[in-house]
Amino acid sequence: LQENLDQRLFGQHLVNKVVVKAVKGFLNNSNSKKPLALSLHGWTGTGKNFVSRIIAESIYKRGLQSKYVHQFVATLHFPHAHSINVYKDQLQSWIRGNVSICPRSLFIFDEMDKMHAGLIDSIKPFLDYYEFLDGVSYRQAIFIFLSNAGAEKITEVALDFWRSGRRREDILLTDMQNALSVSVFNNKNSGFWHSTLIDKNLIDYFVPFLPLEYKHVKMCVRVEIESRGYVVDEDILTRIADEMTYFPREERIYSDKGCKTVDAKLDYYYD
Repeated sequence: LQENLDQRLFGQHLVNKVVVKAVKGFLNNSNSKKPLALSLHGWTGTGKNFVSRIIAESIYKRGLQSKYVHQFVATLHFPHAHSINVYKDQLQSWIRGNVSICPRSLFIFDEMDKMHAGLIDSIKPFLDYYEFLDGVSYRQAIFIFLSNAGAEKITEVALDFWRSGRRREDILLTDMQNALSVSVFNNKNSGFWHSTLIDKNLIDYFVPFLPLEYKHVKMCVRVEIESRGYVVDEDILTRIADEMTYFPREERIYSDKGCKTVDAKLDYYYD
């Protein structure tokens, strides 16, 4: 896990530190009191899906393809607001059934910012400090939530550091954690809006993904070119990074899609 994050994730010192510490500590604890719950927040393209994939690959031989890893995408699996009660029942029985088969199950909830408010609270009993619920223990399971909610707050902190001449690497988790959880809790467009998971402190870590700078985009492009087996052409590398759009409009510091479209741009230049 550490090696993969070091080599393949750029500009995310907080993520690297928190994720490795949290996952390693949890897996080494033979007597955990509750499941591990991580909530990953930040703009599109900053690495949230990528990190959840790396976590899965670090624990299960087949990574995301493992039958013990379960992914939910809000707009795909829970599209209709009027079916929320049906979804709640389905979600509970799905988690109960899978943890009964394998206590070390991993559940990934993508697009939490597009989930209907109140739905995620149906899994609250599974994340709480119970030894057993109907004969099943959930204490070895892992829950990962991915969301764009809170991204503005993260950018605000990063920009403050940049404007005051401080290094991005000096941003601490404490600079983010509280502001992030409050901002997500009060975001009406988030599946975590006024959620009991936050209210009852059942999310172990809110993990902030910082917006990516020009230099990080270039790192992404380089790694992608190398992974395809091509020799790195510095001109093409620079051209791709230059084609990205950056914000705020005046300073142009952060890529507004992170590294999201790097893949497609490489197809254009190389294939």
